[in-house]
Amino acid sequence: MRLTGTDRGRLLFVLALATAVAVFTATVPLLRDWFDLRVYHGAVDAWIHHGGSVYDYRVPGTEYGFTYPPFAAVIMLPMALFGLHAAIAVGLLLNLAATAFVLHVLAGERLRRHGWFGLAVTVCLLALLEPVRDTFSFGQVNLVLLALVLGDAWLLSTGRARWAGVGIGLAAAIKLTPAIFIVLLLLARRSRAAGTAVGVAATATALAAWVMPDASRFYWTEAVWDTTRIGRLDYVSNQSLQGVLARLADPAEPSRAAWALAALAVLGVWVWRARRALAADDVLGAFALTGLAACLLSPITWVHHLVWLLPSLAILFGEGLRRRRLLWIAGCLYVLLCSSVVWLWFDDASGIDGFVGSNTYVWITLGLLLGLPVGQARVNRPPWRRRTSDTAPAPSPAAPARVPASASQPTEPSSAAMAAGTAVGPAVDTRRGGRSEPTGSTRPAAPKPQSSSERASSYTAKPPA
Repeated sequence: MRLTGTDRGRLLFVLALATAVAVFTATVPLLRDWFDLRVYHGAVDAWIHHGGSVYDYRVPGTEYGFTYPPFAAVIMLPMALFGLHAAIAVGLLLNLAATAFVLHVLAGERLRRHGWFGLAVTVCLLALLEPVRDTFSFGQVNLVLLALVLGDAWLLSTGRARWAGVGIGLAAAIKLTPAIFIVLLLLARRSRAAGTAVGVAATATALAAWVMPDASRFYWTEAVWDTTRIGRLDYVSNQSLQGVLARLADPAEPSRAAWALAALAVLGVWVWRARRALAADDVLGAFALTGLAACLLSPITWVHHLVWLLPSLAILFGEGLRRRRLLWIAGCLYVLLCSSVVWLWFDDASGIDGFVGSNTYVWITLGLLLGLPVGQARVNRPPWRRRTSDTAPAPSPAAPARVPASASQPTEPSSAAMAAGTAVGPAVDTRRGGRSEPTGSTRPAAPKPQSSSERASSYTAKPPA
């Protein structure tokens, strides 16, 4: 196919942008050398081939090992069949597939309107985000968990609620943080989906206990309560409320009472805003707010965990296309999340500048929780639940009686017209004076801070001897 002048210009722009992204990724942030995937692979290999416990394994030269629930190790069992390089390749493919699904849920319709050019630019911009590039280079599972949770949002919003809750249940069994989405299902009065999520998580946990009883006993009685197994609370990569308090108190222990008060405040704001989003059938907004709350409330939220901000960024950019001020805000937040700015305070987070700068991503998450535009009509926004009055009734199969049309009697729409309106067009609510209401399917929707080898892991600032 012969390219037009416009297409050639777009192709050159995409090639230039992709080159810039590749150069930035290769030179500015230090690639993480698949640290977390090496933990997964080493722990499973030690369990299957050497008879050890997944929780006893440590990456050579470090104090860090497997910290997820036992079910995560069970589903990672296939890694025992591969060498490390093959496991890295499989991990990359899984993260690419998860990213593609997340993009489909968050911006599929908009990307289809802009074709290959919009998709290529979006992928390049997404690759620059520090949480995304860290998830890939660590070999982390965050994007897969996000895809599982958003899969349930998609099921609920498209009338396939029979299987809703499975994704959230699996995600909660793999990693505890997504369990907060079960609470969201209860807030939304989706008791069946919440029950499914609890049932799937419990079944997965029971399966893991049957497969590895000793490791399960150790995890649920000891390891789950020991945050030191994961890393230091005051480490600059910990962008949670607990991380802020730990850096303020360093070298002392952070106040548990202060954390409890801050957590209760965040929970209150989340419940208030999530209920408002649900009342407006804004499923994406409710899920976005829940991801923000999860990042703030988790004791440890490493930078790569912040992929849970992607739904919020999608909402902000979507609204920014209609309100320029929001577009500027979205752009500024995007630049900050690409900049690795928090690492400037890697060695010393004291002082006012340290308090502000080392917690930059926490302030972004708090700001989004408080100010994210939710509960509003958006292009192609899927509803949480469809209401009867929002959908035109199906046409009656019986032929209507012939009534002569007159000037005083409005003409009724034909059955075919009603069917077409029900399938692809807005429903007409005669109780509101014939005003056209959109249906659920048509509603408008810096320096190199990480250049030293000791920063290859987000878990430790000082690798053990």
